Amino acid sequence: MGYSAQEYIQNKLIDVAKEKVFNPNKSVSEIAYQLGFKYPQHFNRLFKKQMGHSPNEFRMLN
Repeated sequence: MGYSAQEYIQNKLIDVAKEKVFNPNKSVSEIAYQLGFKYPQHFNRLFKKQMGHSPNEFRMLN
């Protein structure tokens, strides 16, 4: 596949995060904790790296 195991897992997490970010009742921090991130900042950084936008920006753009 061309991905390491870590990259594959991160891609799957971002796929789930893209769905969850549209729920206005959940904060980005709550989504990060639900996905198993210890720190929301790590989630924000990974999401922005993968998607080109922070979770909040992605939420507003879509």
